[in-house]
Formats: sequence, C-alpha cells, structure tokens
Amino acid sequence: MKKLIIQIPCFNEAETLGIALAALPRQVSGFDRVEWLIIDDGCTDGTVDVALAHGVDHLVRLSGHQGLAKGFLAGIDACLAAGADVIVNTDADNQYCADDIPALVGPVLEGKADIVIGARPIEQIDHFSPIKKALQRLGSAVVRMASNTDVRDAPSGFRAISREAAMRLHVFGNYTYTIETIIQAGQKGMRILSVPIRTNGDLRPSRLVKSIPRYVVRSVSTIARIFVTYRPLRLFLPLAIVIFLAGMGLGLRYLYFLAIGQGAGHIQSVILAAALLGTGTFIFLIGVLADLISTNRKLLEQIDWKLRQVQEVVRVGTRPAEPQVVIDQRGLSKRLEARSPAGAKARRKS
Repeated sequence: MKKLIIQIPCFNEAETLGIALAALPRQVSGFDRVEWLIIDDGCTDGTVDVALAHGVDHLVRLSGHQGLAKGFLAGIDACLAAGADVIVNTDADNQYCADDIPALVGPVLEGKADIVIGARPIEQIDHFSPIKKALQRLGSAVVRMASNTDVRDAPSGFRAISREAAMRLHVFGNYTYTIETIIQAGQKGMRILSVPIRTNGDLRPSRLVKSIPRYVVRSVSTIARIFVTYRPLRLFLPLAIVIFLAGMGLGLRYLYFLAIGQGAGHIQSVILAAALLGTGTFIFLIGVLADLISTNRKLLEQIDWKLRQVQEVVRVGTRPAEPQVVIDQRGLSKRLEARSPAGAKARRKS
C-alpha cells in the first residue's frame, strides 16, 4: 500500500489553517492512502482545534516554539514513523495551490527525482515587492551554484520528498530548512527537480521575511555554514591562497629592495608579509581540520542512514495498521495505540 503524507508546520495559524486544509486532497493518483500531518510548533491559539476539526490524521506537538526548521524536521521524522512513501510539505497560509500536488509528486513516483520543488511564478505575484522578487532570483541563482542543481525557486516550501531522501536529510539551523536542504541534497548527489506551480492570494504577511536585510544575512550565513559543513576546503582554500600569495608578493618585493641596497626603508613590508604568510597558513590548516571534521560528519550521516535502513526493514516486517504519531520536544517519537485488530484485541483483554 503506497502512502502519501502531506505535512504542514504551524505556529499560530488558526485563521488560515482551515482554508489550507479544506483545499488538500484525500486522493492522489498513484497512492492508496493520503494522510495529513500537522506540526504544532508551540501554538498558543486555536490551531490544534482547527486541525482536529478538519480531521487531520497525525499531530506532532513540540514543547514551545522551536522554529520552522525544527518543525519541518520533526514532521519528516513523524511521517517516516507513520510509513509515508512520499512526503509533501506545504504552508498553513494556503500560499501554494493544493491542486498542483499531483504534479509535484509525479517525478518522485516515476523515479525521476528524489526531491521535487514547486517553482512559483515569482514575477506574477502581486504582493511581492520588486526588491523581494530580485532577491528571490539572486538567492535561487546562488543556491543553484552552491548545490549544483537547477532549482528555480529555492525558498519555496512546497516540495515532495521520497522516503529514501527524507531518511538522508538533516537540518542544522533553526531559521528555515528551504535553502539548507537543497544544498545538502545537492552535495549528497540526490536528484532534485523543479516543477511550475500556482499560488493563491495572500492571506497574511510572511513571518519568515520580516526584514529583507535580516533575511539576506541569515540566508548567506546558512549557505556559508553548509559549505563549511560539507565542502570546507572550497571555502577556506581560496582565501588561504589569496592571503598567502599577497604575503609572498610583499616578501619578494622586500628581497628586491634588499638586493639593490634599499632594504632598510621597507621593514614594514617584512612585518606585513610575515603576518600575511602566517595568516594564510593558519587558514589553510583550519580548512584541513574542517575537512577532516566534515569527513567524520559524512561518515556519521552514512551510519545514521544505514541505521534508518535497518529500521525500515523492521518496519516493513512488523508495521502496525495506521498509527498516529506524536513527537515531543526532544524529537522522540511515541506511537499511540494503533487502530488495528491486534490493538482492539489488546484493549478487550485489558
């Protein structure tokens, strides 16, 4: 039985969640079951009540507001625990057109992609300012270069993820998952495709982009952190070479003046050359150390992936019928009693 789970991270979304849920499909071609999962990221309004009133199948509750990235990852873990074959992530503000979910999951079902990202018609979105549209284009271009992919809309949260890809994803930051997961997946050689999708009218201002400068700084820091994590030498080595060559150039300049008998007036060049040579060497050593740490991290991620594959074998062999999943603030999954004949028999005995 092939299962699709549509997950929605939520933080005080009572006003818009009902609209988003009402638009979600209960049947999608290629799947025997379509289920909905809501991540309660410390909501203090009636978000949970709205979710339950609309018949969500799974509820993930975090203790306190932990941010979009942590909520996304908790939802991924819960979807895997609930037996999802494909996971679709969307937003609670009904920004993305739910009718495009079949187009989103199509390449995953056909085996053409591990992750599919919905590309919004940025130029046609009226509530996006010209500055925001330009930053979206620039940011997506940078992410394409960093990830070696052809993603057209990197900040888009409307995406389909295969079970295998979901088991390999890790999110380190607290701010957002969109850019980080693309670069990480690209560095791991996953197949990422973009498909055009439609958007709905604006129901509320973006909570992620409250300030353009702050959003740019956080996005740049996310890209830099991913590079340091997975390709540290690509970041440190060019910088070390530039600084080292500058120091060597000053050193050769001083030797020239020394050879013609004018070295006494260029002692400052010697000091600066020594500082630059030392700094370049130091940065190179930091890069080598970071590369060793990165290699160790990749090995740990491979071990984590292998463990998940072993758990997958166990899950397939002993999978209970339709469990609901709750995740606490430590990310530990707890399965509620399954609605299965064995569960019912156990309840009768008690």
